[in-house]
Amino acid sequence: MVGYTRYLESLRDLTNAKELIASGMRQEIERCAAALRRARDGAVVALVSSGDAGVYGMAGLALELAVARNISVPIEIIPGVSAAQTAAARLGAPLALDYACISLSDLLLPWKTIRTRLEAVAAADLVVALYNPRSTRRVRQLEEAVDILRSHRPGTTPAGIATALGTADEHVLVTDLDHLLEQDVDMRTVVIVGNTTSRRLGAWFVTPRGYAL
Repeated sequence: MVGYTRYLESLRDLTNAKELIASGMRQEIERCAAALRRARDGAVVALVSSGDAGVYGMAGLALELAVARNISVPIEIIPGVSAAQTAAARLGAPLALDYACISLSDLLLPWKTIRTRLEAVAAADLVVALYNPRSTRRVRQLEEAVDILRSHRPGTTPAGIATALGTADEHVLVTDLDHLLEQDVDMRTVVIVGNTTSRRLGAWFVTPRGYAL
């Protein structure tokens, strides 16, 4: 089993008597390469991602690396549940209509490109799930994202914050665009911002599909 150290620790009940290859943040290429090498050597390998392997996960990188390094091994991609879907289930039904997912991390993509996508999503009135919203070093990106969204939808637009989903530290709340930046948000948080039809129904955050009730 190959994966980010924290992910493998969360799977202790499945890792007994298995060879483990763990590494830290920003070592994705090394992890994928190690998994491919062990598979080429004949091992049955599980390359572990959080959520869904194809959504900000390891599936794409593994496929790219296999071709780039001419490693021919059978690869099966197992569907999972993305962080946005899990957050939505905790919050209510904010993704019931059209939505987009955008990562605010500019480690692999220029911030200018991310801003362009945020502006397009805001103008299109799409619900948006923001991954990697804020870290100790990156704070302005979330601030700019909120400014962009507020230029196209009111400050009362519901916003959901879901942190450390599925762990003992899980924390979920519903706020709005005007108060989003006052909340605790970090790299383990998914932020979901509604569109102009999204609303709070009691404790729930819902984006109606448009049914006549």
